[in-house]
Amino acid sequence: MNISELADNIINGYRIMRDTDLPDGTKVPQIFFDSELSQLCEAADRIRQSLKGNNVGLCSIINGKSGKCSENCRYCAQSAHNKTGVKEYPFLDPDVIIKEGKYNASKGVHRFAIVTAGRALTGDDFEKALTAYRTLHNETNLGLCASMGLLTDEQFAQLKDSGVTRYHCNIETSKRNFPNICTTHTYEDKIKRLKQARSHGLSICSGGIIGMGETWEDRFDMAVSLAELGVDSIPLNALTPIPGTPLEHQEQLSADDILRTVAMFRFVAPTADVRMAAGRCIIDNAGAAAFLSGANSAITGDMLTTTGSTIDTDMAMLKDNGFDVNV
Repeated sequence: MNISELADNIINGYRIMRDTDLPDGTKVPQIFFDSELSQLCEAADRIRQSLKGNNVGLCSIINGKSGKCSENCRYCAQSAHNKTGVKEYPFLDPDVIIKEGKYNASKGVHRFAIVTAGRALTGDDFEKALTAYRTLHNETNLGLCASMGLLTDEQFAQLKDSGVTRYHCNIETSKRNFPNICTTHTYEDKIKRLKQARSHGLSICSGGIIGMGETWEDRFDMAVSLAELGVDSIPLNALTPIPGTPLEHQEQLSADDILRTVAMFRFVAPTADVRMAAGRCIIDNAGAAAFLSGANSAITGDMLTTTGSTIDTDMAMLKDNGFDVNV
């Protein structure tokens, strides 16, 4: 079976499962590593067009609370375990968040998320977030997302009641590789919160970071795990090594490696939104080729430094590649 034939099967309902070969005995995930890159990307794009169409989803984020994070994630500038000189500040005033959300809504962004450093957002900080969400829910048409760590059942219910529709919690990498990246919480902690969020009626967003020293098999395992969870959105980040973190000397991925990963994720999770996030500036033209290799959504924003683009330039690039951003 070649990669084009596999794409046909995916479009017709076949799904790649963990630890199984393809119907003709072809090995998975070897087919993704062996296929010529242009053919793999073209096949992934065909799956995207057939199962997701040409609509593209744009989301923006605001860093609600920065620095002094108790967790020891080896890639992260905001971890208190790492000495990066990152700007630190307490949870923002709700009016600041509301203003930023309304600005993004006015620019045509579809979803807006408050993200926070720390194991979990609690107490008065969490109440401030709920206040911001209620106002944005009542005064904009934004889809509202939250990324606030390892929350409780009660907190997920409160988020839902405030107008939040999606919860984000990256699994980051494969289950095998996770302890190499973080030891202050577990892979299972992440999975538990995603399942809790879904039990409260929230859609779930989860992906990870590639380029942290993982194998291609780890990337495939992450893709399969997310497909098994039925995640709605898969943000893919390419590591940008940050001075002061344990991964500061990690070699940066090539554009081709990123594109091969994006295409593989489209094959494995064909009906999810594959969302380009940090590091897409490694690919020319703000990651344009990724959107012709299976991706159909992106994190954008005029305040972001990780994409190398703005909301307006992202929209122009996507329209030039045949996407409809007016969804």
